Amino acid sequence: MPSTSKRWHQLIPKSVSALREGYGLAEARADLFAGLTVAVVALPLSLALAVASGLEPSRGLFTAVVAGTIVSALGGSRYQIAGPTGAFVVVVAGIVQQSGYEGLVAATAMAGVLLVLSGFSGLGTYIKYVPFPVITGFTTGIAVVIFTSQIGELLGLTAPRAAGGALGSIAGDIAAIATFNPAAPCVALGTLAVAALARKLAPRAPAFLVAIAAAGLAAWALKLPVATIGSRFGGIPSSLPAPHLPDFAQARALLPAAFTIFALGGIESLLSAVVADGMTGRRHRANCELVAQGLANIATALMGGMPATGAIARTATNIRAGAKTPVAGIVHSLAILATMALLAPLGAYIPLASLAAVLAIVCWGMADLRVFAMILEGAPGDRAVLIATFLLTVFVDLSLAIAVGIVLAALVFTRDMSLAAGAVAVPETDDLEGSEGGKTPRERLPRGVEMFRLQGAFFFAAAVEFEEFLSRSGDMPKVLILGMADVPLIDASGAMALKRFIALARSRGVAIVLAELNPQPEATLRNMGVAVPRAGSFRDGIALARAFLPRPSAVPGGIP
Repeated sequence: MPSTSKRWHQLIPKSVSALREGYGLAEARADLFAGLTVAVVALPLSLALAVASGLEPSRGLFTAVVAGTIVSALGGSRYQIAGPTGAFVVVVAGIVQQSGYEGLVAATAMAGVLLVLSGFSGLGTYIKYVPFPVITGFTTGIAVVIFTSQIGELLGLTAPRAAGGALGSIAGDIAAIATFNPAAPCVALGTLAVAALARKLAPRAPAFLVAIAAAGLAAWALKLPVATIGSRFGGIPSSLPAPHLPDFAQARALLPAAFTIFALGGIESLLSAVVADGMTGRRHRANCELVAQGLANIATALMGGMPATGAIARTATNIRAGAKTPVAGIVHSLAILATMALLAPLGAYIPLASLAAVLAIVCWGMADLRVFAMILEGAPGDRAVLIATFLLTVFVDLSLAIAVGIVLAALVFTRDMSLAAGAVAVPETDDLEGSEGGKTPRERLPRGVEMFRLQGAFFFAAAVEFEEFLSRSGDMPKVLILGMADVPLIDASGAMALKRFIALARSRGVAIVLAELNPQPEATLRNMGVAVPRAGSFRDGIALARAFLPRPSAVPGGIP
């Protein structure tokens, strides 16, 4: 258990640590360039993700500004960039459809409180241990759901947003196919072409921003009959709104939604921080990051935003652009705010089909098909977890997909660990040294004594395997020595299984001796009241076993 001082150290923001190390002109120059670079990437994504979630595009910008500033200033990762992400699109769209934007605001604030509490309670140490097949199945499923939700925009359909996930979106698009607008797919394809060309000719240029600007210019110059931010939403505001307190009248009904936002926010933010650590060799402070993410979500709820978390792609861009400290993330947020103030009127000309095209590229990046295929070719348990999580995400419910994926992964892990545990007869070459009179070590065992070595963690599932093994072991000896050197841990279920077996053995006149106990099993067995003779080694166990064997009766004319 970490000490109190160490626990509080884990809540010190990385911005404080970075500034303590010294901050000069070189660091400021690097952070300024990196922050501006990330801003031109985050700006179009923030617009697109908000629209895809069924919200006004300004909600995404508010989130990037507010959450980006708070997470960079107070977070536990030196390079984390926070804002709206693709993982939340499906969740946000569902909440807005059921409870409206006010319901989303309340759920986001509640999730923020949960994130803060989880950070202060130390949950960040554990929330990052989500199995990789669950993450891969979930993110790939999210990519499919987001893409299907944008088919209507790509085709210029006028159908209202459909409920029911991917199937609902496809069904709604089929029903509205008569409203197909040829200009929309032309704009989308042109956006993709410009983005691809920009990446090829100028890899360091903001391809998304260039493509969207080109699409807006083309739509305005050619007077294309396509939906734009201005025609649907009235434009983009040039400043942040005044704070607005959430309405918690639906708080109880919104608890499941709040827990979903909390889980996604915590998992994705820590996953992004882990990716940043891998790219830089640094170490993030998980609990501090959760507290910052929680405060950021509370703030975005007050400031008219949407749920926020660490964005892996933007964080990676920040690192590649040469960021040195969390100041780069603050610069990114301020740059977006400045863009809103200066160029907001131009945002009205952005075609929604171009934003849908950008999201199509994002979906392709989210769905790492190479990794998906690798897991499919791997262990059967991982494959089952991946497929279950993916299908539930696409066709049923995102929060259910995560819950089922984690539970199924835990069951697979439990099965694998139980199979790795077991009991084997002590081999000829065990730690009994040498031979006497040509006898092997096992031949030197006293008659009526048997030895087994337990292997692996002796937890609840392994206990079942152990009991089944012993029930099949045939005739019982007079004394059974159980070697525990290869048992690193015993839980309460394992201790009770051992206790039941010892009671059964005693009822049949069999004595049990435990040898070579490790500290944790020793303490657990003592706490669970497992009273049985114990020996420090197998040699001592054999000596102890002799005391339980019946003495030979006197024979006339012989030696007793």
